[in-house]
Amino acid sequence: MRKLSALLLSTLSALAVLLGPAPGARAAENGEWAVYPAASRLGGRPYFYLSADPGTTLTDRVTVANKTSAPLTFRLYGADAYNTDRDGGFAVRTQREKQTGAGAWIKPERTRITVPARSAVTVPYTLTVPADADPGDHPGALVALDERIARGGEGSVAVGVQRAVGARVYLRVNGPIVPALAVEDVTLDQDRPLVPGTRTSSALVSYTLHNRGNVTLDPKVVLKARGLFGRTLLDRDLTGVPAELLPRQKIRLTARWTGSPQLDRVDVTLTATAKDVKETGTVSFLALPWFAAAVLVVGGAAGLYGLRIRRRRALSA
Repeated sequence: MRKLSALLLSTLSALAVLLGPAPGARAAENGEWAVYPAASRLGGRPYFYLSADPGTTLTDRVTVANKTSAPLTFRLYGADAYNTDRDGGFAVRTQREKQTGAGAWIKPERTRITVPARSAVTVPYTLTVPADADPGDHPGALVALDERIARGGEGSVAVGVQRAVGARVYLRVNGPIVPALAVEDVTLDQDRPLVPGTRTSSALVSYTLHNRGNVTLDPKVVLKARGLFGRTLLDRDLTGVPAELLPRQKIRLTARWTGSPQLDRVDVTLTATAKDVKETGTVSFLALPWFAAAVLVVGGAAGLYGLRIRRRRALSA
């Protein structure tokens, strides 16, 4: 079991990388170290905002600050950004993953640095945009990966975890800007009582938000539901929609509708808007309690059976 633990530790230590989150407009840090653009006080210039033509090279500097009382050694690398499947949050690729955008174009002057206790080290880097780079946004990050491996897990299964903090890089390659958004694969699952009125019913609306364009979007989504004769049953702005939907990214989201009708014919519409684009997705459903449906089916079958009996009697008379 000890050999198994050691094997898992050595194998997973390079794979289980945690990226320190950087929500809002502030420098990325985790309490022990911070990563931010140079020539700036901590938090004064939280991210890199860059613009370049295809085929050009930009130069800048990144600062890594050690807030602890002991030296820390980091690996510096560029990483592509993406939206997480869990909540659409901003995340970046690990060092072992293939980088195809800004992460592949960023080259720090030093890829390994040791930062003394309560000090900071600034490292120059270049960002070379290929001549054939697509226009639009190419988000990424400059990541400082702690070389220490923290042991996680319980019992005989040991998992090595490395932590990382990344300063976001918002790069725009000059050229035609094409914002595009789609609402795809809208589905609905009902949860309603067997006997109408015995408890509150609900519906779970699921949908995919897809950024088909080449720029980052800040989408807003409105959920509307209309019943028979055009009655408005629901009209609300949805929460949990990511503030940044990166180019060519898609995420699966859900919205709970508590108090959905138990007897109605309903049309549900999701309307997503962002940067002068507006797209909709729809789904319809029949709200019919199982008990009521069973009564209708049994009643209908009994009616048909009775009608056949009458016809036979009429023919035999």
